[in-house]
Amino acid sequence: MENKIVKNTIQISAPIEKVWAVLTESAYTKIYLFGCEVISTWKVGSPLLWKMKHVGQDFIPVKGEILAMDYPKLLKYSVIDPHASYPDFPENYLNVTYSLSDNKEETTLTVTQDGFEGVAEEEKRYKDIYNNGEGWMPILIQIKDLAEKELD
Repeated sequence: MENKIVKNTIQISAPIEKVWAVLTESAYTKIYLFGCEVISTWKVGSPLLWKMKHVGQDFIPVKGEILAMDYPKLLKYSVIDPHASYPDFPENYLNVTYSLSDNKEETTLTVTQDGFEGVAEEEKRYKDIYNNGEGWMPILIQIKDLAEKELD
């Protein structure tokens, strides 16, 4: 059985530290992650929550845990929809990895999502993330636009 992986890469004309900020600060994530602010202490093993307002109430559509972090080059975390029909067990979590590399004022950002093999609703979840071949690219384009703007 082949591994199911969704992987997208984008070049961003911004310093690596700015791209990292766009990935990890709620002021930015609310813009490109469907209104979700990110909540975490950013320490390995700590929870990671995406919180938004839904029908006037706080709502957590995605949660996970920080699995690895090497500022500003690597961030890996697990994810699950806590409202899904499948159980909230570790074996049902997927992994998301942000890998960043810099060349002065340009940053290469690669997002990889994996861990589909053996999770509940494996094929459906993979197809949803694969997004007809687009994967994370629509979100990466928004991250690029934000990082390249002067939002300081």
